[in-house]
Amino acid sequence: MSLVVLPVILPLFGSGLALLAIRSLVLQRVIALGTNLAALGCAIGLLVAVESDGIQAQTVGAWPAGVGITIVADLAAAMFLLVSLVVIVLVQVFAVGQGSDEGNPRIGQPVYLVLSAGVSLSFLTGDLFNLFVAFEVMLIASYVLLTMRATGKVVRSSMTYVVINILASTLLLSTVGLIYGATGTVNMAELVTRYPELPQATQTALGVLLISVFAIKAALFPFFFWLPDSYPTAPVAVTAVFAGLLTKVGIYTLIRSTTILQLDDARWLLVVAASLTMVVGVIGAIVQSDIKRILSFHIISQVGYMVMGLAIGTVAGLTGAVLYVVHHIPVKTALFLVGGLVEDATGTAQLSRLGGLVRRAPVFAVLFLIPALSLAGVPPFSGFLAKLSVIVAGLEAEEYVMVAASLVASLFTIFSMSKIWAGVFWGTADDPTPALAEAEANEQKLPVHPVTTAATATLVLATLIVPIFGGTVFELAERAALQLLDSSDYIEAVMNS
Repeated sequence: MSLVVLPVILPLFGSGLALLAIRSLVLQRVIALGTNLAALGCAIGLLVAVESDGIQAQTVGAWPAGVGITIVADLAAAMFLLVSLVVIVLVQVFAVGQGSDEGNPRIGQPVYLVLSAGVSLSFLTGDLFNLFVAFEVMLIASYVLLTMRATGKVVRSSMTYVVINILASTLLLSTVGLIYGATGTVNMAELVTRYPELPQATQTALGVLLISVFAIKAALFPFFFWLPDSYPTAPVAVTAVFAGLLTKVGIYTLIRSTTILQLDDARWLLVVAASLTMVVGVIGAIVQSDIKRILSFHIISQVGYMVMGLAIGTVAGLTGAVLYVVHHIPVKTALFLVGGLVEDATGTAQLSRLGGLVRRAPVFAVLFLIPALSLAGVPPFSGFLAKLSVIVAGLEAEEYVMVAASLVASLFTIFSMSKIWAGVFWGTADDPTPALAEAEANEQKLPVHPVTTAATATLVLATLIVPIFGGTVFELAERAALQLLDSSDYIEAVMNS
């Protein structure tokens, strides 16, 4: 069996085993964590194989390409898959340490494995219909994780997420059907040559539909409204993995479809959406007073930088977009996990009820500071390299409006992250929670859970890989961008699979 299919098959197989072990939560945890670790090992091997031997592809069941299900990995897909599985494993460890996977019935771990399979398939699928299937696998699992053990308030907040994604999935399936009707295929390698043969008006209309679907998935302006109300109400581990991965899957599919179908006529939509997303998202973050809501609005803003690189459309722009996704997945997840540590220790995520944690929980302060500086784009952290890449690409392409929007958003990002630092770690609370008030009165440290803190610390350390090995990561991102813009190797790998 080819290495490229294992990150999809292993989690599905592990999910079945975990369901059989439903009477033992410990055994479920062992199966689920072992399965995701095995998938992570496969992702490492896959990246090495793609880097050394070229694009890897396999058509399931030995059917010819265009008829069978094609699984394919180029450098962009392999890089995103590896980073995503690192996050999936560490959030899983966090959830086990926190006990948030407990419950009756014990379906948390099996469903989490299904989510892992959906994310992997989204990155690795080689045709549009199975991209729709991957989204559905991922989204059905996310619906369960959002509402499992949820209160009425959480269920109501989640309904927006569910309804919007159902509508987006319906639109995606309809668009895929229209593309198949127009071209006779949904295989991405075949679409490279068949799609440009369509009349220009048809190309533009289908391109706008496809971009709109993936813009909803990625929470681009003006389709971002579902995210800030859905994510903060979910359990911390669920919110963290959603924040790190789900919108980035939308960005990946936007990158893949835009480059495969050569949607140049619709690129102006991306320019407008990127500029507005960066600014509107960060303005939304500034006016919030809850850690998770501030970070949720930052997801929206940072997505704008990724789309900025795609909208530029050059090798430099796409290099910046790939680099930004690789940087953002672990950084954003780490910030949400730190927010979870704070909430577990104090009982709240409200800034007005927090303060002075740099004295009462200095380890939380360190774990927050590193990814916060990275998100703000402060050198030498990963966010600086990613942000500098897209800004330089924008200047080279003379996209001055987007560059100006990105610089304004960067300044506001620094301000909003400083707001969290000042409210949570500095000063004193206006209305401290009982746990914080007791720690302050007795001049004691807040309790630190070893497993959840270790998982968060490991992810924070992982964010330092990009600045430490910046040259290597940038070179991989640049090669990934070249592969995305020149589909000849992709087509050859798929057709010979």
